[in-house]
Amino acid sequence: MAKQLIRTELIFKEDIDYAALLRHVMKMGKDKFIEEMIESGLRGRGGAGFPTGLKWKIVKDDPNPVKYIVCNADEGEPGTFKDKEILDKACEKVIWGMVLAAYITGAKEGFIYLRAEYKYLATKIRIAIDRMENNSRNLGIHFKLSLFFGAGAYICGEETALLESMAGHRGEPTNKPPYPVNVGYLEKPTVVNNVETFVNTMIIAEIGAEEYKKLGTHASHGSKLFSVSGDCSKEGIFELEMGMTVQQFVDEFGDGDTKAVQVGGASGFCVPRKEFKNTIIGFEGVPTGGSMKVFNSSRSMYNILENYLIFFEDESCGQCTPCRVGTQQLLHGIRAVKRKEKPKTYLDELLRLAYTMKYASKCGLGRSVGNAFRSIIENFREEIVY
Repeated sequence: MAKQLIRTELIFKEDIDYAALLRHVMKMGKDKFIEEMIESGLRGRGGAGFPTGLKWKIVKDDPNPVKYIVCNADEGEPGTFKDKEILDKACEKVIWGMVLAAYITGAKEGFIYLRAEYKYLATKIRIAIDRMENNSRNLGIHFKLSLFFGAGAYICGEETALLESMAGHRGEPTNKPPYPVNVGYLEKPTVVNNVETFVNTMIIAEIGAEEYKKLGTHASHGSKLFSVSGDCSKEGIFELEMGMTVQQFVDEFGDGDTKAVQVGGASGFCVPRKEFKNTIIGFEGVPTGGSMKVFNSSRSMYNILENYLIFFEDESCGQCTPCRVGTQQLLHGIRAVKRKEKPKTYLDELLRLAYTMKYASKCGLGRSVGNAFRSIIENFREEIVY
């Protein structure tokens, strides 16, 4: 059942004694807090949605004495700009979320992998890190935290490519298994969570699993930051409960003529007007890392799809054939249909290619290209062929 659109104010809440929260968790005990995390139902806020408590438990239980905590701040999804806002206005909450993860798992070192375009935030983040290290030592927690700068590659938002980049290798995804929780940075057990996920762990430490579960739905607990852009009455960053319908979202943020909403950026799903009322924004419907792009009737869905495919063709790391060649052929294919060099039925062949990419690509980039492609072709075919 969908939730009403409800605004919350937890992520940017100020005046928090983070050291006191850590003392509370330390008094509770590692195992008890892991149970609290699992009970809360928190899932990764980067879009993939892996249960955060389970991820931390796997790393905690690994016998390897060397472990790492990595914050994925390589926010490269088109239309997503909420992590930048968190790092600018609540970076201490992110950093203390990493300290919390370090305490629970036994890690002694961590890194914030910062998107190249966000380097201007580095000074503010380093000041917050110095303040954290002084305060955490008073708690008996010795956690060294450093910044690592990306170089602008979208593929390095994928966790294994990010870790390869940090190790000095080419930023390409690796095969899974093994997973980073077992073989991560420098082949050691590693927690990789995104900026917003670490913030949510501190929210759970403050209000507890029971209160946290009251937010959202049975499958999508908690609140979420949404980056809203496009043809909308309000644009910017908004903290909302998970589980609303696209119709509820459009009623609040649309311009009165919304024909489609791209949920989850270029790698997400394009929801047409006819599906607004039946589509839930959450893990039981269409999950999102935060990007919400609103399109009205003046927009050409062909131009939007072409733009997405140009982006993916450029950002594919080229390692696997389904993604490297598939992105090119999808782009060439829709152009050929538009120019009437191929018949309308050729779109069905391209759809089959998109399904092949979903199952044959090595990582999430190639697998997700078909999300927007299929949803636009299937719902706006008339705009592609004419």
